[in-house]
Amino acid sequence: MTKKGISVWLFSSLTFIALIHLIEAISVLIFNNQIRLLQLYPFINEKLLQLITPMAYFWISAAATIILWGITCAIAFENPMETFLNKILSDAKRQGAVETQLLEDKSEILDAMYETIESDNEILTQVKDLMCNVRADVKEIQPLTENMEKLKTELNNLKKEIKSFEVKLKYPNICLACGKPILPEFKICPYCGENIKLLPENIVLVKE
Repeated sequence: MTKKGISVWLFSSLTFIALIHLIEAISVLIFNNQIRLLQLYPFINEKLLQLITPMAYFWISAAATIILWGITCAIAFENPMETFLNKILSDAKRQGAVETQLLEDKSEILDAMYETIESDNEILTQVKDLMCNVRADVKEIQPLTENMEKLKTELNNLKKEIKSFEVKLKYPNICLACGKPILPEFKICPYCGENIKLLPENIVLVKE
């Protein structure tokens, strides 16, 4: 406050002096009087005083008066509390702008995450559909697998029957004592030593 009071006093004094010069300049223009106040300044000699015209003196004193009066008013009406509050408000606005920018950036990130989640949901839906289709196909394949197993079993049985049939074709006769197949030219069974009677042609003995 002391600095402010000194500044107001100094600039108001300078404004008053400039106003006195302005009044003198107006009187010089109107009444063609001589410039007397400028003679009080030691750094202004007679030659320099003769170079200053009344119109120039008027404009210089008027400009000085207006400028000094404006500075005085600016200093006098300056409120430190208002300045402090304005600074706080400006800082808050700046901080708000920064936070708004951060929120916009974060919103862009959230939008990107939302789009990613949406695309992932679509992919998961497609995967679920594929799994359902695979399950349906597996259910359709299971009866085929069971049929294939049955066919394999039947083929194995058929192979056994064919092998048995081949053995019977190779050994058309059977020993009545031990039931093992023997060749037709055998007279004695090589397994049990039983005498084998000759059977009529085209007759095959089968032991039940």
